[in-house]
Formats: sequence, structure tokens, C-alpha cells
Amino acid sequence: MNETAEKKSFLKNPSVQAIMTSLICIVLGLLIGYIVLLMINPSGAGEAIKTILINFLSRSSSAAQMKALGNTLAKTAPLLMCALSICFCYKVGLFNIGAAGQYEAGACFGLYAALAWHMPWVVCLLIAGIAGAVVGAISGVLKAYRNVNEVISGIMLNWIMLYLTNTMLSKVKDPASPSTLKLSSANGKALIPNAGLNAMFSNNKTVTLAIPLAILFAILIWIILSKTKFGYELKATGYNKDAAMYAGMKEKQNIIVTLAIGGALAGIGAAFLFLTGYQEWSTTQTSVPGMGFNGIAATFLGGLHPIGTIFASFFIQSITDGGALINKSVYPSQISDLISAIIIYLCGFVLFFKFALNNWIRKRESKEISKVDGTVIDNAAAKTEGGDK
Repeated sequence: MNETAEKKSFLKNPSVQAIMTSLICIVLGLLIGYIVLLMINPSGAGEAIKTILINFLSRSSSAAQMKALGNTLAKTAPLLMCALSICFCYKVGLFNIGAAGQYEAGACFGLYAALAWHMPWVVCLLIAGIAGAVVGAISGVLKAYRNVNEVISGIMLNWIMLYLTNTMLSKVKDPASPSTLKLSSANGKALIPNAGLNAMFSNNKTVTLAIPLAILFAILIWIILSKTKFGYELKATGYNKDAAMYAGMKEKQNIIVTLAIGGALAGIGAAFLFLTGYQEWSTTQTSVPGMGFNGIAATFLGGLHPIGTIFASFFIQSITDGGALINKSVYPSQISDLISAIIIYLCGFVLFFKFALNNWIRKRESKEISKVDGTVIDNAAAKTEGGDK
């Protein structure tokens, strides 16, 4: 009886339920992805889904595995920052779909400061964060003072920032290609230092301090939201703006500050990618970077929790990289994007999964209570009959 009660209380734990629902989304997403692979070519579907899952472990040598893991981690850092941006705003009742535009702003001004002004990496990082914060604050001002939905303004700013970034960075691009100058040769001091971390990943130079810094940001966001008065006021504004105003909170200021912080996180995320020298910005880019949108998947898969988002970001980036390793002559590499999209869709049913789980627990408890009550009644009746005799 006690063991059963402990099991039920364990399943009622919100953190346990968040993990369980996330695992359900992952399993269903992978299952549907596998079915799609079977429909394309059943003979290699098993190997393809295995490659997507194990990613870097599919490499032939341990050195190659560690180097590939380093590449995945290098791209996980900016993805985690975009996920934190969306998670932070969502906790305050705002859907920051404009994280992609804020990410672009960070790439634009962070790279421009590095290549045109020859600033060191710390200054470039700060400039990228400020640029993202300004773009986020624009949506915040429109939301607070003109009640413009942040989704609408965010989507519009995504495209505005894309072409502004292309225009600005065309001034610091390589004359022989549409991409910006290589940071290592143009301004080596703008590269985020690796602090010896690259030695752990077969001397992969893209493994830098960006990775531990992103994890520290996740912990900081969790502390702010869960342990501070500032975080409480922000969440209270998200729950009920009018009640927050009645309680003396500055609801308009809180909306602007929230989106500005979310923008700063996304902007720093862009710096965590481009200031490592992993890749250059293409000034002929015509589509909004997927990093901001992948952050939505990582946020919801992480149970809308900053710490859970760390693991979810790594998983999303890992299957994305794994999708690039499958046999492209048979399967499209975008199959990993399909799986991520399905997971995002399924995350919309997280509340349903939790409701179904809690409903099952209540029914089980009701049955057990009924059994206990029935036993007590039977015992009482037996004692009464014995006394009458």
C-alpha cells in the first residue's frame, strides 16, 4: 500500500511529468520519422533512423567521434540561447517568435563590430546582446503601448533584420564570395577563446567558452524566474496584466524588459556561433535562420524549464546533425527537420498528456480507496454480526 502511494506521488511530481511527456513526444516523433523513412525506402530505414539518433557515434574512430561531438556542442550553445529567449518570454506570458530576428541582430552587429571595428570578443558579445535587446524591446513597446501582438511584430522584424543584416555585413564580406571575412584572419582577438576545451574534442577549435557560458545563462535564467522578486513580478504580469497593475507593478515596463532580455539572449546566441569561427554569414541569404525556430522545439521539449532546455537543445541539435549524415542519395537530410517539427507539434499536446496521466492516477486512487472502504465496511459488518451473536 505504501509503495503504491509513493509511486503515485512520484508520478504526480511536475518535474517527473514534464520528463515523461517530453519522452512521449520524442518517441512519437522518431516513430513517425521512421515511418516516413520506410515509405521512401524500407531497406535502409533502420540504418537511417539509427544514424540520426546516434549522430557523432556513427563516426569510424574515437577521435572523429569527439570532433563531431564538438561540432554539435558548438551549435548547441546558440540554439540553447535562442531556446532560453523563448522560454523566458513564455514564462511571462509572451510568445517570442521574433527570436530569429533578434538572433540576426546579434549576428549583424556582433560581426560588424568584430570585422569593421576590430573589437575584442567580449565587446562584440556585449554589442550583439544589446542589438538583440533593442529589437526585442521594439516588440515590447508595440505590445505595451499599442497592444500589437508580439507574434505579428516579431515575424515582421525577422524579415526586416534579415535584409538589414545582409546589407550591413556586405561591407565586411570576402570580395571573392558572398560570405563575411574569416574571423581568424581578419580579427583573431574577436574569436571566443577555447580555454583548453578544444583539447578534449580532438583539437576542435570551434569548442569554446561559449558552451559553458550558455549553460551558465540557463542556470541564471532559472534563478531569476524562480528565486527572485524581479522574476515573480515578471511572471505575475504574464499571468494577469491588470492584476499586476492593481498590485502596483509596472506592467508595461515589465513587458518591454521581458522582450528586451529575451532579445539579448538570442543576440548573444548568434555571437556564440559566429564568434567561434564555426561559419560565416552569407550576405545573399534569403531565408530567416532556423536557429530561432528550432529554439521553439527545444523550449517546449524541455518542459518550459531553463534546465530542461539544456538537454532538449542538445537533443534537437544532435538529431539535426545526424540527419546530415544519412545517405542523401536515398533520403533527404531534412528528415531530421521533419522529426523536430513533429516533436514541436506533439509538444502542443503536453497539457493533454499530463491531463491523461493525472486522470489515470485519480482513477487508480479511486479504485484503491473503494477497495479499502469496502474492506473496512466488511470488517465492520463482520464485527457487528459477531457481537449480535
